[in-house]
Amino acid sequence: MTVDEPLPTVVIVGRPNVGKSTLFNAILGNRRSIVGDEPGITRDRIYGEAEYRGKRFGLIDTGGIIPNDDALIPSEILKQAQVALDVAAHILYVIDGRTEITASDRDLAKLLRPLGKPLTLVVNKIDSKSREDLVPEFYSLGLGAPFPVSAEHKLGLDDLLSTVTAPFPVIQPEGDEAESDGETGQRRIKVAIIGRPNVGKSTLLNALVGSERAIVSPVAGTTRDAVDESIQEGNTLFRFVDTAGIRRKGKTTEMTEKLSVVMARRHIRMANVVLLVIDAVEGVVSSDATIAGYAHEEGRAVILVVNKWDAAEGKSKRAFTDAIRDQLKFLDYAPVLFASAKNGEGIHRIVTTIKHCFEAASKRITTGELNRFVESLKFESEIRIYYITQASIRPPTFVVFTDQADKMHFSVERFLVNRLRERFNFEGTPVVIKTKRR
Repeated sequence: MTVDEPLPTVVIVGRPNVGKSTLFNAILGNRRSIVGDEPGITRDRIYGEAEYRGKRFGLIDTGGIIPNDDALIPSEILKQAQVALDVAAHILYVIDGRTEITASDRDLAKLLRPLGKPLTLVVNKIDSKSREDLVPEFYSLGLGAPFPVSAEHKLGLDDLLSTVTAPFPVIQPEGDEAESDGETGQRRIKVAIIGRPNVGKSTLLNALVGSERAIVSPVAGTTRDAVDESIQEGNTLFRFVDTAGIRRKGKTTEMTEKLSVVMARRHIRMANVVLLVIDAVEGVVSSDATIAGYAHEEGRAVILVVNKWDAAEGKSKRAFTDAIRDQLKFLDYAPVLFASAKNGEGIHRIVTTIKHCFEAASKRITTGELNRFVESLKFESEIRIYYITQASIRPPTFVVFTDQADKMHFSVERFLVNRLRERFNFEGTPVVIKTKRR
């Protein structure tokens, strides 16, 4: 598995006040290896990425999903956690080892068993020998051998994580050719379709793959989890992922909505190219900028797709493009395409542009070419650039060796990025500049 394949996900579930969040924090802090900590989640931190003996996995805490303590119905717990459970590679069912087994505990166990997912019963708050003697009674839940732990004191976590992560792959560092199959020469491009709810992402997915794979509905928020589909064109395999509509953090009050944001950001991180879908009728709104920021921060190639153009009567493409450029200044490198997913208009151009943007983001420039490029530049700044070398791709990242210790002034950096774009055609991809004093 390479670093941009989906991480196996471990989901923690259980009744309120059994120590789910304490276990979540103990697992993440146990190896001091939180790779990602999602902003945009209200009240609780519910998603993290952990590592155990070279195996990385996502961890979701469904704690705090019950709005009040009188809503302890197991079916409601399951319903609220469904988005997470759908993608779970392993479920940790946490129970309080200091109390008697309740009817709700048994009901929740009964509901979890038919899910057909690897499931471990975690008996929490076992922090002494006397409490260990209570563990055998939990066999009666019919979930196999219980794992006694004390999340608060970090006891028993090694045994638990060793069992849970046993089938998970060790993550290998990604090489430059990770997106190409060496035997067949086939190229693979992962594309995330993102945007606000109800801008036509599912319709666009269906138009791109020519099928009715995603549920299309006028009700905002129909897609709760990501839906993916692949198509082959020549020697290129496109894998499209239609993510749930992202709302801004203040609006994501329900647990399912919070998890949808987490999952959408997870798929952005794993994508090579991101299609940001904008509603032609509504125009660009502030939440479009927020969502676009997620893709830009992750360094992904971005294409702005203005959907429902057939319904935008009397609007000018030039004026609409100017409005986008004005409100999404940080995405000045992203091509703007106009389409009607419903009518199939503009779809072929989207596929062609995805290829171009992927190629640009994957482009390597030799140090010789870069140094000839530097010699041709005329700087109005006092900074002296000795030479440039390319450090990595996706996004193209360059190390600039200068005569100054400070970071390059933003105006000089912008000038350099713009010249690199013009000379080497870095369409649709961010370009990252790092400076070093020689």
